[in-house]
Amino acid sequence: MLRATRLQSPAAATVSALRPSLVPFLSFTSLHCCSHLALSSPASGSGVERELLVQHLLVKEGDANLLVDIQRRITRGEDLGDLAVEYSICPSKQEGGLLGWVKKGQMVPEFEEAAFTAPLNKVVRCKTQFGWHLLQVLSEREECVLREIQPKDFHVKFQDPTFLEEVQLIDVREPDEVAKASLPSFEVFPLRQFGTWGPEITTKLDPQKDTYVMCHHGMRSLQVAKWLQSQGFQRVFNLAGGIHAYATTVDPTVPTY
Repeated sequence: MLRATRLQSPAAATVSALRPSLVPFLSFTSLHCCSHLALSSPASGSGVERELLVQHLLVKEGDANLLVDIQRRITRGEDLGDLAVEYSICPSKQEGGLLGWVKKGQMVPEFEEAAFTAPLNKVVRCKTQFGWHLLQVLSEREECVLREIQPKDFHVKFQDPTFLEEVQLIDVREPDEVAKASLPSFEVFPLRQFGTWGPEITTKLDPQKDTYVMCHHGMRSLQVAKWLQSQGFQRVFNLAGGIHAYATTVDPTVPTY
């Protein structure tokens, strides 16, 4: 059983550490401490953006000869991930150099430019203040959406039977809390039992469906919502203020505790 303090996936563990401004997650894997590459805060903007699944290898600036040798080995068919485990000085080497899904505004400019102009599955080289990188974009997708929804707005949707058929509603509170107050149609995924349901989440929920997450005051649900986003859930909504705000501002028949 995991303690409810941090939440993360293997692929996203390093990238979370690369983004020190983000809220810490819960983890069922070890967290890495590489703090380089990240900007102080992610950029925001409108419109559909791309996210890239990036793998990289980092060597010191003075190790240019080693870099050339590694590039030759890759050209001969060796795998970047295997070479990252052996040679990279970035803690992401423990995941074969995998940084997880990244979007524009999160990485230092030189690394970002190289990643977002690189052809898919082609190893490219770039230099940053941290040294020389060999990076490869393994996949790309549209940026996932994470939004807060206010209790009043959620209440309007909640009254529509069609809405309930088309979305996924999850409550991450503990069973004793759910016994005190609950909303119908919510499936309970207790945060303290994350170790049980977390690794199998994509077999229990559909990442393509709109997913609404609720807890008592909106903080635990925000952590889980961010984690779901890292797992590829396309549209995730956090109920602002949780069930307490819903009860006090929208539906007084729901008990408070």
